[in-house]
Amino acid sequence: MSDRSPLAALAGSTVLVTGGAGLIGSRITARLRELGARPVSLCTMNAYPEHVYTDVFGVDVTDPDVVAGDIRDTALVRKLVAESDYVVHAAALADVAACTREPLAAIDVNIAGTQTVLDAVAASDRVRRMVFVSSASVYGDGTPEETHSQDLLTMRQLLEAVHGRIPPQFHEGHSLRPVSVYGNTKAWGEEQTRVVLGQVGVSYAIVRYFSVYGEPQTVKPNSHSWVVAWFAARAAQGLPLHLNGGGRQVRDLTHVDDIAEGTLRALCSPRAHTETVNIGTGVATSIRDVADLVRSHFPGTALLETPLPAGDPLGGYASVRRMENILGWRPQVPLPDGVGRYVRWLRGTPQAAPAWLNETAAAG
Repeated sequence: MSDRSPLAALAGSTVLVTGGAGLIGSRITARLRELGARPVSLCTMNAYPEHVYTDVFGVDVTDPDVVAGDIRDTALVRKLVAESDYVVHAAALADVAACTREPLAAIDVNIAGTQTVLDAVAASDRVRRMVFVSSASVYGDGTPEETHSQDLLTMRQLLEAVHGRIPPQFHEGHSLRPVSVYGNTKAWGEEQTRVVLGQVGVSYAIVRYFSVYGEPQTVKPNSHSWVVAWFAARAAQGLPLHLNGGGRQVRDLTHVDDIAEGTLRALCSPRAHTETVNIGTGVATSIRDVADLVRSHFPGTALLETPLPAGDPLGGYASVRRMENILGWRPQVPLPDGVGRYVRWLRGTPQAAPAWLNETAAAG
């Protein structure tokens, strides 16, 4: 498919990306520069140590278009939105475990902060479209009727044999049943985007990310998100891989390159106006399968079964039909290739391994 199609519309435009210094945001801004757009990043830059942003994510903190600030700062957000043609709202307290531990912080950032951005976009006479970044966590574990609505009996039997249950394929029209604080905040953000921007006629699109992975992801302490990064980092240190809940959870692992590309296509594709679109591969992969992929690069790595963390969904995988129809595109990075790329990057980037993980390995 030709990049001439929708993405050409971004050339020469100014795009505000909230959370633009993070893993996904920095990938989106890099792609915007390739397309001839001017990305402006708004980010608190406090989710990681400073060197992660500069040395790992490649963020130039001296760039005047990299703004250290908070989405709850009404005056700052209004100023930046007023100067922008498009907005990608990706900033969030995006760690499921952190939101579970600190629900008030999740509400403050993901709800109050989102409202600040929506108010600024609604007041703008320049913004052509806003993309609200949501998550597959809004689906939770699905519902019984969705879980058993697969097209073919043989496929149901195969998935049940592999995963111990029939993982649901999540369609955009399915009921939202989040099982975490994080998922609840994202479900609210979706509906509030429709209400606020729909009332004033500002174009918007909602993208639901499935499980994001890929270089240069780095792990955070007390988190169980980002399984590829966790498994690879632990395996590289000779540590066992923790299979929370036995590793039966199902994820649709989607490379960060594809996440960024899908987001920008939703930002400018004419058919994405007021649409909600999954960004995923359509492939169900168990956490145990991910462990086996990582172990193929680190032979002899042990597995250790651990309890299922609170708020961690059993999960499912994306229906990609609407994504293909609306965006005219589908992800390009197969999971084995993406895992291989991550392992090669990790081996060549020793500074990406956090000191506390090295200390864990030394103590073991």
